[in-house]
Amino acid sequence: MADENPSESAQHIPVDIGFDDDSALGDDDGDSELASLRSSIYNYRYENGRRYHAYHAGSYWGPNDEQAMEHLDIGHHLYKLLLDGELYQAPIGPTPQRVLDVGTGTGIWAIDFADQHPESIVIGTDLSPIQPTLVPANLSFEVEDCCEQWIFAPEASFDFIHVRGLYGSVARWDSFYQEVYRNLKPGGYVEQVEQSVVPKSQDGTVDGTIFEEWGKVSLEAGDAFGKSLRICDESAQHMRDAGFEDVTERRFHVPVGSWPRDHRLKELGRVNRLQWEEGIEAWTMMLLTSILGWAPAEVQVYLSRMRAGLRNPRIHAYQDVYDFRPKILIFKTLLTYKVAL
Repeated sequence: MADENPSESAQHIPVDIGFDDDSALGDDDGDSELASLRSSIYNYRYENGRRYHAYHAGSYWGPNDEQAMEHLDIGHHLYKLLLDGELYQAPIGPTPQRVLDVGTGTGIWAIDFADQHPESIVIGTDLSPIQPTLVPANLSFEVEDCCEQWIFAPEASFDFIHVRGLYGSVARWDSFYQEVYRNLKPGGYVEQVEQSVVPKSQDGTVDGTIFEEWGKVSLEAGDAFGKSLRICDESAQHMRDAGFEDVTERRFHVPVGSWPRDHRLKELGRVNRLQWEEGIEAWTMMLLTSILGWAPAEVQVYLSRMRAGLRNPRIHAYQDVYDFRPKILIFKTLLTYKVAL
């Protein structure tokens, strides 16, 4: 007897009768559709001297031009320094079968991971197709919007999901983490690295400076954009709500500048200051002009003040680093690292 309640995937899909007979459709039409798709992906937008993604244009604040790509790679170097040269901290074992890098950017993390794990199948997704074409054979890149439903076959097929730098990119983090949970295998891990936008200091040298103003303006812009920049403070609860358990938090400090006495922290601070120097325009231009209504010239003055602050040795700014670790669970587990900026 036939199943009276067939699954959605097994249901019959009716064919549009006119589709087969429409003389306007065919190979030429297929070529046209592909051309339209390519245009929607590669027809980049240009605003205030920066290039932005075309796919789902305006949904993300960061540019994707050469300057932005160099900045992303500096950030990758910073995170590796932070993790003592490692790409991740999750105890995933030596040969995870399937790995997903969400918001892959230039693809540098995915490339390094694929090189280190040649037996793994690695997929990187992003709004922008800015990744190189010469990559390891076990790595592929896809243009996807992580804010939509994820369509991977089969479902729950990833041993490890890596997420980095999605702050201010997601309107509904609860839905995002539900997608992460749904696509992990039982026993799988997710590791996330995010940046806060609120600089701090232990000695009060940030108070009343451009750094303090920066934090307030950035949070205001993210709230107005509808995609919070407060994810470092909110993600733990979103993860628990999605079904992850035993999420615990450790916090570290990453300096902005080479002011610390400790050699390792001094090196972290030096690289981090470079990340700020290269990234502050990308972090602010779209949000301040399109969302808060600033004139581009106002933004440039603001950035000049920030650069002066970055070069002021009397300001001892640092970033919080949040380390989320769960206990090992029988089913899906979560390991998350959060870097506050």
